[in-house]
Amino acid sequence: MAAYFIVDVKVHDPQTYEEYRKQVAATLEKYGGKFLVRGGAFEVIEGEWPLQRLVILEFEDAAQFRRWYDSPEYSKIREIRFRASEARAVMVQEVE
Repeated sequence: MAAYFIVDVKVHDPQTYEEYRKQVAATLEKYGGKFLVRGGAFEVIEGEWPLQRLVILEFEDAAQFRRWYDSPEYSKIREIRFRASEARAVMVQEVE
């Protein structure tokens, strides 16, 4: 079952965040992840959501997501994202 990594990102250092953006795609490709949403226009339909940037990634399954997230390649650049932004993130699995 597919797994999705959904991240609500508030970027406070755009220059450093750009370093992360340039490197993340190569790590996703290696582990079969793909961007479904990467920023873009949005409209809050219900409630309060001070959204700045939304990212949704798709993986084959939760195990493949964890292989990517915990990989040496992503762990190294994840630290760049941590320095440049604050985020709330979840991994959710597809329902059969």
